Order: sequence, then C-alpha cells, then structure tokens
Amino acid sequence: MHFGATLRLLRLESGLSLRDLARRLDVSGAYLSRVENGVDSIPTSARLEAIARELDIPAPLLMGLAHRVSPLVVDYVGQVPEAGALFLEIAHRRLDRHQLALVHDFLDANFRKEGARSPAPRSICDSLSLDRVIFDLSCCSIDDVLDVAASRLSTLAGKSAQTISSPLKTREREVTSAIGSGVAVPCAYIEGIDPVAVLVTLAEPLNHETPDGQPLSTIFVLAGPRHSLDRKLTLAHLARLSARGLAERLAEARSPADLLSLLALLEATR
Repeated sequence: MHFGATLRLLRLESGLSLRDLARRLDVSGAYLSRVENGVDSIPTSARLEAIARELDIPAPLLMGLAHRVSPLVVDYVGQVPEAGALFLEIAHRRLDRHQLALVHDFLDANFRKEGARSPAPRSICDSLSLDRVIFDLSCCSIDDVLDVAASRLSTLAGKSAQTISSPLKTREREVTSAIGSGVAVPCAYIEGIDPVAVLVTLAEPLNHETPDGQPLSTIFVLAGPRHSLDRKLTLAHLARLSARGLAERLAEARSPADLLSLLALLEATR
C-alpha cells in the first residue's frame, strides 16, 4: 500500500483539491503533492491529525495507514506508564479485531468514555455478492475492467453500463485509482443505492500507472452516493489489507466463491 496514493484518493473522496487541502493545513501545495507522490516522508502525527480533521475521517484511521501513533496516546503513556505495559501485553498476545472488540465492550460497560468511538469500516464482504465478483478476467486495459464492473452495477443502479463506466474512465485518466501492492480502488458515484462493490481479479497482471510500479491484479470498484463516509472508511480498510498482501492472498482463489471466502478470512484477521 502506498500511503501517498491512498491519501490522494481520500482527499478526492472528500471533494478537496490539492490547493484547498494545502491552504487549510497552512502548507504549500508543492509539499502536499510531494507527500502524495511519495517524494516526501509521511507527515508527523500532529499533521496527520490535522489532515484527518479536514478530510472528515477518524484520525486513528489515517494514523493506522501511516503506521503512526497519535500524540494523545504518547502523552497518555507518558502520564500513566502502566498503560504502556498494557499496550505491550496486548501486542504480545496479538489480539485480533474480535478480541479487541471485547476489550472495547468491557471499557464501555465499566468506564466513562470521552466522546464517541470512531466508526468502524463496513465489512467489504457485506458490500459484495457472487454476481459482483469477476474471477480471472482477461483484459487489455483498465477500461475493460471498468466496463465489466459497470455492467454488473447497471441493473442495480437502474442506469446503462456506459453511463456508469464513462465517468470512471475519465477519472482514471485524470488520477490513477491504484493504491499500490497490485490493488486499485475506482469509485462510481451513483445516487439512490446503498454502498456496494464489485471485485475483479485478473488472469494476468495489468500494466497500468501505479505508485509502486507493481502491475494491477485486483480491482475493487466501490459504488454509492458521492458524499459517503462509508466509502472513505472502506477505501482505508482496503489500503490496510493491501499492505498485508491482499492481492497475493486473493490470487490463491480458484473460484468466485473461493474469492469471497478468502476475503472474509482476511477481514477476520485484520
């Protein structure tokens, strides 16, 4: 997963231009462009918190993508050293998301909390169905992938496939939807439907503009209303899974049903 490329897509999903976000952060557009292109290092935790605020996404989400620790956590551990020992114990025990959810439930039941918990990303499997899983597609370009994905969305959306695929292709020519590690996440803006996804795996990796030079092998097309926190959370979730070998694991599948099973397994251990 390429942090800068993911940040660019999250910015675009928030409806902000590079100049708009730079102005809000009081930084230069050139600096922000270098971050998005991987030329400059990932911003500090404090700046990541500011970016998350402007993108209207939970700060822990962006911190996780950047592998950064919130300043709030650092300050807390400094004030309460026992907390650091507890965090280390959790790491040693390697609690998964279900076990951490139990810890959250215990905290909610026994201790007053400050503010609301950050929203959790929706399960990607919940956004998919077998008829929106295209396995081992043979194609020559990303346009072919988008055409096939649009055809699976057209009936659901009550629109022609061309109406859906045309803006997808235009956006892809303007800014690549590739986030690295062989994964791309194009977004189709369709009003009046619940957020859904189309998963496409390719028979042969596709040479396409990617931030890390790796060819594409897995494409998730996210569809739903234009202004959607759910899509931003899902995009970030996919970026995390990509960094953990999502494309390589899904390449082990032998059928569409197998793809969904592998994806469910990956989500269960995120």
